[in-house]
Parts: sequence; C-alpha cells; structure tokens
Amino acid sequence: GLTRAALPGAPGGGGSSGPGGVRAVNLAELLQSSVGDEEPAPARRPPQEGTVLLFPGQGSQFVGMGRGLLRYPNVRDMFRVAEKVLGYDLLSLCLRGPQAELDRTLHCQPAVFLASLAAVEKLHHQQPSVIENCVAAAGFSVGEFAALVFAGALDYTEALYAVKVRAEAMQKASEAVPSGMLSVIGRRESNYNFACLEAREHCKSLGIENPVCEVSNYLFPDSRVIAGHLQALEFLQENSRKYYFKRTKMLPVSGAFHTRLMEPATEPLAEVLKSIKIQKPFICVYSNVDSKKYVHSKHIQRLLVKQLVSPVKWEQTMHAVYERQQGVEFPYTYEVGPGKQLGAILRNCNLKAWKLYKHIDVSEDEEAEEM
Repeated sequence: GLTRAALPGAPGGGGSSGPGGVRAVNLAELLQSSVGDEEPAPARRPPQEGTVLLFPGQGSQFVGMGRGLLRYPNVRDMFRVAEKVLGYDLLSLCLRGPQAELDRTLHCQPAVFLASLAAVEKLHHQQPSVIENCVAAAGFSVGEFAALVFAGALDYTEALYAVKVRAEAMQKASEAVPSGMLSVIGRRESNYNFACLEAREHCKSLGIENPVCEVSNYLFPDSRVIAGHLQALEFLQENSRKYYFKRTKMLPVSGAFHTRLMEPATEPLAEVLKSIKIQKPFICVYSNVDSKKYVHSKHIQRLLVKQLVSPVKWEQTMHAVYERQQGVEFPYTYEVGPGKQLGAILRNCNLKAWKLYKHIDVSEDEEAEEM
C-alpha cells in the first residue's frame, strides 16, 4: 500500500506517545546536530507539530535516480505498474537514460512522480514516525500529484495515468509554439509585470499575435520564472539591466508551462480527472494555484486543471505552510524525490524552517553514512 491510508497509524497517527515519541526525539537530536545548530534539541516535540513533506517537480530528474530505492519491495512493484500504464520501461529510462529522453516532458513527469513516491517508501522504511506524524504536504507542479497520492486523495495507478496524459498533452502544447521559460533573479526594484508587458509589446512589433509573456513560477523573494514566446524571453535577456534583473537563465524545457500557452493541454487532463476517483486528503495538501489547502475532491479536480495555465505560487505556499505564531516550533521538513531545489527555495523563503530540512535521496543508498 502506497497511500498514507494504508500506513500504520494513519490518518494522523498518534506517534507522539510510545515508541514513535522516542523515535521523534532521537530524530530531533540527529537533525539538530546535522544542521549544526547551537541550541540543544527540544526534549519533546509539542503535540501540535508534525512533519511536512515536499514533492519536487519537473527539472529535478537525473539519470540514475531510483537506483538506491529498488531494495524496498513496493518500489519494484511501482515500476512494474508504471510499465503497464505507460507502455515503456520507465525503470530503465530512470537508471540508464539517455538524459535527453528522460528530460522530455512526456517522460520526465511520470519519472519524477514515481521517484518521489519511491522516496516516501524509503522514508517510511527508515523512519516510520516521520510518515505517521506528517501533517502537511505540497508538490511543485507535477509534484502535486505525488503529494495527493501520499495524502490518500488519489490512487497511485490512476494518478500515474493522469500524469501520463498531462505530460503528453503538455509536450504537444509546447511543440505548437516556440516558447520557453526564463529563470530570473531580480532585485527589490525589479518590476516583473512591467518587463513582461514591454516584452509582449516587442513581440507585437515582430508581428506575433496575442503574445504570451508572464510570471509562471513564484519561487522566493526576488526570484521568478517568466514564461512565454521565445522572442519575448530573448528580449528580456537582452534588456535585463533595464529591468534590474541580476541574472537570467533559460531553463531546459521546451514550453511555457503554467501560462495560457498550455490551454490545449487542459481538456485532456480535465477528461481524465473526471474519470478517476478523488477523495478528500487525510492531511493538508496545498494547491499551487492559490497556495491554499485543498478542501474537497471537486476542488482538487478543478484546480489540477487550472494549475496548467496558472502560475505556481510556491513562495506563497511556503508562507502558508510555515506560518506560525511567535515561539511555535517549526516542523521537520523532508524533500522526497530527486534534487534539492525545494530545499534551496525554502532556505530563501524561511531560514528557520530550512534548518529542520532534510533531503531523502533517490540515487545511491546512503545507508553507510547514516550509521
């Protein structure tokens, strides 16, 4: 069983007493020492505190991911199911590449989705209390599907099928128009909306009708991803000083995700989401669209479609997840899946929360260094 529903003590397993509690204390000390914090670890987590899981998105994939996870029995089953659902050998693609094939939208979304849930299996195996005490989850773009499977809202196989349809539709939409995504590190005085407006005007002067250029990801203060027509992004790179951009970098994706250029992908995804069973999540899962918690199944169905053409409000989501009153402890946060991007973003959004962050690796097993 992969969903939280099947895990011992779920939902809201009371791991605070008994062995779970002891485990949590050791974990607290372990994490405290690993981040080199001077303060002694608290003897006990306050009962209202649980753990938070973050699920990465497209762009975090690499050849070799999943290798360290194959000794957890469920993970092999997950790959077997994936081969049936997808019609190709995802395991071989994850382990051996080639990177160019793994990087294609239609392959990398299912790959990141599966690798993230496989990392949850590893975490459950190594530190069951982390899973039992989980109170919230969030996923970046496709990561949201993995977060919803973890939270018991979606069935693994059905969600994987939805991700397959989504990835194929996004790949197709991105091939229709020469477009892309530009990562921007700005300054306090950067005006992203004005920059996008001028880039669209530039496109119109080139004869492009209805040009698209808008913020598609809010990552952390002074960091955005802008997506749209390639000519608009080139214009922004050439004029970056005018807009007080410190650094710009084209992302290795073939389309303008999370803008209206993804409109053609919404229909296929909406259709598949109507056909699968969606339940209310056991724990809080935050939506990329409005950075609020999902309330019910219809809400999930609607926002997962809207997410394709709306900016990912990750910075706002991090504020929502970690917002707390003065003196209330931060939860332990685990990034489950390939890469440490969400950890890097968390560090820039909330340094105190980041001090209790840990990454669950999906490549080689790092048992040796944990001993």
